[in-house]
Parts: sequence; C-alpha cells; structure tokens
Amino acid sequence: MQYHYLDNAATTQVSLAAADAAMHAMRVCYANPASLHEAGIDAERLLTDGKRAVAAALGCQPDCLIMTSGGTESDNTAIFGAASRVKKGGHIITTAVEHPAVTEAVRALQAQGWDATFLTPGTDGCITADQVRDALQENTALVSIMHVNNETGAIMPIAEIASLLKAYNARRQTPVLFHCDGVQAFGHIPVNVIKLGVDFYAVSGHKLHAPKGIGALYIRRGVRIPPMLRGGGQQNGMRSGTEAVPLVSAFGVAAKEAVDAMDETIARMNALRDRLIAGLSEVSGAQVNFTGGAPHVVSVSVPGLRAEVVMRVLEGEGVCVSTGSACAKGAKSPILAACGLPGPVVDGALRVSFSRFTQAEDVDAFLRALSAAVSRLARR
Repeated sequence: MQYHYLDNAATTQVSLAAADAAMHAMRVCYANPASLHEAGIDAERLLTDGKRAVAAALGCQPDCLIMTSGGTESDNTAIFGAASRVKKGGHIITTAVEHPAVTEAVRALQAQGWDATFLTPGTDGCITADQVRDALQENTALVSIMHVNNETGAIMPIAEIASLLKAYNARRQTPVLFHCDGVQAFGHIPVNVIKLGVDFYAVSGHKLHAPKGIGALYIRRGVRIPPMLRGGGQQNGMRSGTEAVPLVSAFGVAAKEAVDAMDETIARMNALRDRLIAGLSEVSGAQVNFTGGAPHVVSVSVPGLRAEVVMRVLEGEGVCVSTGSACAKGAKSPILAACGLPGPVVDGALRVSFSRFTQAEDVDAFLRALSAAVSRLARR
C-alpha cells in the first residue's frame, strides 16, 4: 500500500543527502574520531563539519553545542544541569503543554523537593511573558518553555520571555536560567539562539530529515552545568563517549538543507495548511482547533467521534496521522485539555503534520479518507 504520510511531527523521512552522509561515514570514514592516525583524522573532520553545520543553522558557534542522542537527552541535560546549581531545591516555571521530556524531568525534581508552576495557555495555545513574570519567585532557578508546541503548533514568545528574564536577572545575584525545547521549531521556522536570548536550546535531528538517535543542546557561553555522562572526556568533557560520526554528519547535512530551503518550505507548508483547512469545510462536523502558529502542525477534530477510531479507518486507507504526541501512545491529550478545549473536541482530535516532502495529493487523500470515515462512523 502507498502511504500518505502526515505524521511528520512524530518523525520525518531521512533525506537522501543525509542518508548518503551517514553511509559515507559508516563505510568510508568509519574510524574512531579520537584516533590519531589518518583514518581517525578523516572521521574527526566529518564530525567537526557536521557540528559546524548544525551550529550555523542555530546561529551559534560550534563550541556552544553538545551533540546528544536526541531531544529527550538534550532537555534532561539542561533541566537537571540547571537544577544542580541549587543545593536544597528551588522553583521551576514551565507550562502545562510541554513534551514529556520536560514534564517528566520536572516531576522528578518535584519528587526531590522542588516547587513547580505549570502555566496554562490561552485558547490560542500560547503562554505570555506576563504569565512568566507573575510566576517568578525568590527561589526560582529555571524557566523551561518550548518554542513550538508539538500538538497545537503554537509559537511561544521566547525572545520576549528571555528579555523579561534578562531584566529580572539584572537585580539578582543568582540568575534564573532559561531552557527552551526547540525540537518542533528547528527546521520549521527560523531559529537563531543568540537572538532568542535563551540559555539552553534543545533540538533533535529526526524532526528535520536526519536519522533518529541524534540531537544537540545549545548552552550559552558563560553558563556552567555538570556533565550527565562521564568517561573519556569527549566534547570538552560535557558528554563522554565515542561520538556517533555518521549521525552527526547526517544531522549537519539535514540542518543545512532545512535552512537553505526554509523560505520555500514555509511557503509550501502554508499552502498545504490552507488546502487542508479549505477542504475540511466540506467534511461534516470537522473543525480546525487552532489558527496561526507553525505551519507544519494542524490540530483537527471531529467532535462526537473518537480520534483513535477515526485514525484506524484512515490507516486502512493508507493515510498516516496521529492523535497527538507519538510519546502518548494514543492516550487522551493533556495538552489539548490544558488549552481549554471541550472534552468532545479533545476526544476527536487528530494531528496532521507536514514536512518539505509532503505533497498536495497527501492532503487530498487525507480529506477523502476523513470524509469517508465520518460518513461510515456516523451511520453506526
């Protein structure tokens, strides 16, 4: 069966150039990059080039990056690293719509005696800088807010929040650090971590056509946290272990491709989004739950029908979507509930997500399958 893949917020197809880069590193430049012979130096060169490309795409210098296994490790490294600066527990501000990689880390800190404030978004899915300001306490040590939400596509005002915290920190001896999960932003909207003003920024390769198992964490110069992995001292001692040269090389290629094609990709995804929204007006009972936001994520509901049932019908037609975060395994979305959507809307919510490989025919296939599913299920 030919798949119409519309679950790109979960993962993306690896680009041909990224796959070629990984294969070259595995088959040709396969030596340990720490080895001093010529083959090792060739591998180190690939590693350096890949890291430079990711750094350039983020707008920072390579020495500000730790290459990780993905977004979860990057988020955890930042959160637990920032928390280690506080001896007896502190206060963290986050949101009620974060990815589990952040939420579960915060829960772990709470179990260790930390206080946490989970900010609730408005009906647009966004947190405001004023909410962050009002939540600040004397013992606040960390703010962790995602850049783009993985289910709603909402774009948070990261630069505005960072500016607020900079002014707040000017009056404090110990600064409040700012971590941002940028996994759904990087490669989909323009990102420059220096201009954003964050202390930490986490990204993942498999969201932008690199392989799974590779990510990065930006750490602003001057910010010091302990390493989570200790051993041979790779990556300036911040993450020991032999570097995954094939994955880093592929990530670098994919990141450069994403930046080079950014304007074209955004225009294409906006056109696909408009096509989807226009087509949904012809599907009985269907609605779009959020407007605006990042162009690659669209939350759609058919209130009165359970999303899991609709998704299985769509799957039978070769259309791949999700009911929310892939990490939720089909469970009811706490993110949509936190945004204040009514229960039937949450129960009927599907996430449709695009990449630069998505075609208009994929959107049309979804609309045909959804219309047929609604008609069939409504007769039951």
